[in-house]
Amino acid sequence: VLQTAVVAAIMGAKKTSELIPMTHPLTITSIKTDIEELASECAFKLFVTVKITGKTGVEMEALTGVSVGLLTIYDMLKAIDKSMQITDVVLQRKEGGKSGVYIRG
Repeated sequence: VLQTAVVAAIMGAKKTSELIPMTHPLTITSIKTDIEELASECAFKLFVTVKITGKTGVEMEALTGVSVGLLTIYDMLKAIDKSMQITDVVLQRKEGGKSGVYIRG
């Protein structure tokens, strides 16, 4: 399930311009995914880092990747537990683009 979610997250990031209106197709140079298991909470955290060489931000690609990856986990495990929740899809850090550096405080 988790490796499938990783593949889905990468695919989601790459397809962002087809899914989100007004986003531009970008030449992505790197997509890194990391899944952290929170065993005590029966939960997972999915992190997606996207890089390009251009001057625009790629936060929409990263957020789309996280969303698609988490939806994949839900889809594959819903037969076991339909009460799962997807929460707190947030931007942790961003560099580049017009707004420069952003770090969630």
